[in-house]
Parts: sequence; C-alpha cells; structure tokens
Amino acid sequence: MATRSGTVRSGDDETGRVRVNKTVFIGSSVGIIGIILWALIDQDGADRIIGSAVGWVSRELGWFYILLAAGVLAFVIWAAVSKVGQVKLGPDHSKPTYSIFSWTAMLFAAGIGIDLMFFSVSEPVTQRAMPPIGEGGTLEATRQAVVWTLFHYGLIGWGLYALIGMALAYFSYRYNQPLSLRSALQPIFGDRVKGLLGDTVDIAALLGAIFGLATSLGIGVAQLNVGLDDLFGIAESTWAQAGLIAVAVGVAIASAVSGVDKGVKRLSEANVIIAIGLMLFVLIAGSTTFLMNGLVQNVGDFTSRFPVMALDTMAYDRPDQWMTDWTLFFWAWWIAWAPFVGLFLARISRGRTIRQFVAGTLIVPFLFILTWISIFGNSALDVVLGGNKEFEQTAIDKPERAFYALLHEYPGAPVLVIIATFTGLLFYITSADSGALVMSHFTSRITDNESDGPRWVRVFWASATGLLTLAMLMIGGISTLQQATVIMGLPFAVVVLLMMLGLFRAFQVEANWVDSRRSALSRALSHRSSGGTSLNWRQRVARAVRYPDVDDVRRFTDLVVEPALREVAAELRGAGMDASVGSTHVDAYDVDAYHLDVQFNGKKPFHYQVFPTRHPTPVFGLNPETSERFYRLEVFTAQGSEGFDVYGFTKEQISSNVLDHYERHIEYLHSVGDSESEPVESEATLDWSADFEEDLPEEETIREP
Repeated sequence: MATRSGTVRSGDDETGRVRVNKTVFIGSSVGIIGIILWALIDQDGADRIIGSAVGWVSRELGWFYILLAAGVLAFVIWAAVSKVGQVKLGPDHSKPTYSIFSWTAMLFAAGIGIDLMFFSVSEPVTQRAMPPIGEGGTLEATRQAVVWTLFHYGLIGWGLYALIGMALAYFSYRYNQPLSLRSALQPIFGDRVKGLLGDTVDIAALLGAIFGLATSLGIGVAQLNVGLDDLFGIAESTWAQAGLIAVAVGVAIASAVSGVDKGVKRLSEANVIIAIGLMLFVLIAGSTTFLMNGLVQNVGDFTSRFPVMALDTMAYDRPDQWMTDWTLFFWAWWIAWAPFVGLFLARISRGRTIRQFVAGTLIVPFLFILTWISIFGNSALDVVLGGNKEFEQTAIDKPERAFYALLHEYPGAPVLVIIATFTGLLFYITSADSGALVMSHFTSRITDNESDGPRWVRVFWASATGLLTLAMLMIGGISTLQQATVIMGLPFAVVVLLMMLGLFRAFQVEANWVDSRRSALSRALSHRSSGGTSLNWRQRVARAVRYPDVDDVRRFTDLVVEPALREVAAELRGAGMDASVGSTHVDAYDVDAYHLDVQFNGKKPFHYQVFPTRHPTPVFGLNPETSERFYRLEVFTAQGSEGFDVYGFTKEQISSNVLDHYERHIEYLHSVGDSESEPVESEATLDWSADFEEDLPEEETIREP
C-alpha cells in the first residue's frame, strides 16, 4: 500500500481468484463518472451547485467535522495510554515485521508530499495577511500564521490516520478479518457488514478518497506546471496540466500492470532524503538565527494554543469563508486520505503494540512536519517582513507559485528549482499509483491480507482519478477541488465515527473475556496435563525442524483439519447444539481455511478457525529443502488469534483443542450473563494474561499446547 510519499505493496494476486465487488464497483464508478460528465458538460452549473452545497455544509455541519476530528485524536491517545495500549496489532506471539529504524523511517516518509511543499509557504503568508480573527499584517497575526499552518497540517490529521490504521491492523491481524474498513464495524453491526451495509461503507470511503486524491493531484499538477514553466518555459495552462495528469495516470497504470512499484518506492525514499537536504539548505543559507528562534517559539505557541484551537468553532464571530477554505477543508481532506495512509500504516505495523503504533504515528511524522513548516513558513515570512510585497501577493493570489518564488530568494535557485520539481514529480506520481491500488482494494472481494485488487480495476481507477482531477480543474481550479472534498468527505466522516465506536466496543468487551479466562485456563491446563492436546516427543521434534510450504499446509488442512472439525461439529449437533463447519478460500495462498461455529440463541457465538499465515524462514532453518518462507496454521477464535500453530497435530489433538476453547467460551458466556445479547464477532484478546499467569508454574503458562 502507499501514502502520499511512498509505496509498500504485497505481491499481486496471480491465482485469478480475487473477484470484483460489483455493488461497490458499479455504485461508486457510476457516481464518479456522472460527476465527471456533469462537470465537463455544465461547468458553470457544477461550480455554482458545489459552492452552494459547501456553504451549507460549512454553516450547518462544521461543528460535526471539528468535534469528530478532536474526538478521534482524544480516542487514539486514550487507547495508547490506557491498558489497551499493550495489545498487539496481531497475535500475542507476533513480532514486528520491520525494525524500529525501518518502521520509523517509513512513518517519517508518510508525512511528506507535494501538498506539504504547497501549503508550507502559501498558508503562513496568507494567514498573516488575512487571519480568521483580528487585523491582518499585525505582530499577533504574524506570530500565529505558522501556528495555524501547524494546526491544519499536524496532529489532527495524524490522529485520523492513526485511528484508521489501528482499526485496520487490529481487526485484520488480530482477528484474521479482511484488511477492509467494514471489518471494524462488525462489533456494532455483526454479519450485516458483509452485505449491503458494508458495501455502502466502502462506497462512502471510495467517494471521499477519490476526491481527496484528486485534490492532491490538482495541487500537484498546478505546482509542477509552475516548475516546468520556470525550467523549460512550458506556460501554465489547462493543456499543460492535462499532460501532467496523463503522465501520472500512465505511470500508475504501468505500475499496476508491470510491477514497477519497488522502483517507485526506492525513488520515493530517496526523495525524502532529497527533501531533507532542501530543508537544511534553506535553514543554513537563510536567516538561520531567526529561523531557529521561530522554530522554538512556534513549538511553544502551538503547544499552548492547541487545546483551544481543536474545538474552536468560532461561534460568536464566525468567518464562514475562512472556515470553509481552511479548517473544514483540511479536516475533510484528512478524512478522505485516511483510508490511503491508514492502509499503509496498518501494513507496516503488524506486531507493534497499540501504544507503539499511536506514539510512532503521532510523533514521528509530526516532528518532521513541524520542522519543515516552521523553516519554510518562517523563511517566507522573513521575505515578507523584509518588504517584498510582490512575493506576498504571489503567495496569496497564486499559491502554486509560492514555493518556487521562495526558492528564487536563495543562491543557486535554478538547481533548487530542479530539485523541487523532481521531488514534487515523484510524490505526485506515487500518489496516483497508490490511489489506484487502494481504490481497487475497496472494490474487490479480498479474503486475505496480502492480495490486491485485479489489475484492470487499478487501471480503471487510475484513469477515473485523472479525469476527475482534470474536470475539477477545468470548472474552477484548486478551490473547486477543495470545496468538493468538504462535501464528499462527509459520508466517510460518519464511517470514521462508527469505526471509532466499533473499536471502543471491542476494547470494552475484552475486560469480560479476561475475567472469564482466569477460571477456564486452569481447567484447560489440567486437560492438557492428562493428555488433552499435548504433543508427544516425536511430534515436538518434527515441529522444531520442519518448515512447511504451502503444499504441506494445503494437504494438512484438507486431510486433518477439515475432518477433525466436522467430527466435533457432528458430535455437538448430536448433543443438540447448533454447530456448523464452513470454509474461506485464502486467495493469496490458494488454500481453504476451515472454521467451526456454534450459535447460542443470540449470545456471542463460538468460533474456531484454522488459518494459514506466512513467515520468513529463520536463517538457521534454511537448507536446500526449505524455501525462504514457511507457513503456520494458526488458530483464531472470536477473541482473535490464540497464537499457536496446529500443523502436525493429529485429528484427535485438534478435536481436543477445539473443546478446550469451547469450554473457555462457555465460561465466558456464564461470566457475562445477559450483558451481551447480540453476536459480536470482532473483539480481540487484550494481552493482559501476564496479570494473572505470573502466579502459575512456568510450564503452565505456555500458550502453545
């Protein structure tokens, strides 16, 4: 997956089994194509209606955007500092996929894009001249100009990214649910998210996402056109911008069909290094002392003012146009971008605790954004304070020219312009590439966490995004894209609220599960000590030296796991229970994952699933007969991953293990009584076992039988 600045992608699905979700694909594509045609055919009417609609949203629902954004940030911070923070985004035994250095480097890369280059210069100058409250051009307006930019581009946005990323990783890696937005709504709506309700959620996310992406591409194409004009004399025009859009779409399509994303990823990472070099050059070649003083003061002003700014609806002296153009636009834009960046953050954070994830997501990118905006914003203000009225007017009237105009204030401007244009071009291309990938994900039925949508769907969404960007630029330019984002982000804002409630409910239910587990654990352990699911020594040797490949787990699943689950289900049905066995095809490995479910008349159902997971083979395990990756058959229950591998078990041992978990679930139902009358399939097991397992003998605390 990808962010505004980089791409991380699993391998393309080569089995041909990933299917398009026709409801989501047709519903969203008809809507987008209709908007494109409307904008191209009736440009004046489209511009007028969009303006009226955004005015209504701003006046009537601005408070909702502001309250939601502040509430999300408070929620993710609570999740990090509370007991929930120690929960892993994955099974309890899982380890982080990336080292601390690599992980933080990718978080850092996620915080930079061409829109940051755009707003870091234009917004501080504009906020100084036209602040929301008070007279422009004053000392106070100058002092708060960078603070407003930091507010709009800082913690609030990354709080939204953290929520979506945490929800996707939590339900996907801990519960083995699809890496999909609808998975986070199962604690609220249950299996209904698999039908029309879930499709509606995906359509809302896609509509918001494509307008958020189109806004980024519109800003990028306008700014890059300035760079090309500066370097090669390619004048700013609709035709030049259409050509740049075609380049972005072409590269996105090439990436989708030929797998060149690794090269784009490396270039993107190199781009971050180049961007840092550009920032350091401005710091050193400019008014270094002034910039350092400004950086320190900006930190102090932002820290002291942030709590008030976060909930400031400006109710008593409301500047409606300012709120629409700035705060509401940014909040809607962050919401629209949240699925893109959230998916990227989820993909790179498996095995991290929630506390690590939230701290890293909020702190690492914001530190870079803070430094970048302070250095470039204060550099722009320094030019304005020096009396350069022409620069000030350019930054306000033609914000796409502001960044390049600032670079011309430094020695070696032509080289700086080349570097800035190259950097912006790569960020621009990777935005288009990653956008096509994520939107293809939304419109496909993907049953695992590694496959991507069909290639032709990526081609379609890359093309649709380019056409939408061009249509919006033709009817009103960047301002129209910003207004459309405020409108189209609203449906997904409701989804964000529901995802937050779903996570809260999942966390809340865990307290009941932990309490019930205390009494059930000793019972299960006594069964194991008397032969329940204990392994004999030959099995233990085989498991210690064997690293199964996909053919091994496929055979084992079909010959051992399925018969064992069917025998237990038959026995339970004979005892009068509503038990059934089903399967889910794992597209990434072409393996069927079997599960056993028992219904309890409206109570939380019992769920036991054996699901294949892929892992790097340890160096000491590599030999001519093993591959670089091996597979585990892990057990997932309604409470998430149980953290152990059943490959190599006999049918009897798997059956006994099912009953161990069944007894634990019965104990759970006894402990909660009537407090849970609705089936909730997506709650995770908090890693609180250490609180009570410390009192058990060491050999009894091993989770793997």
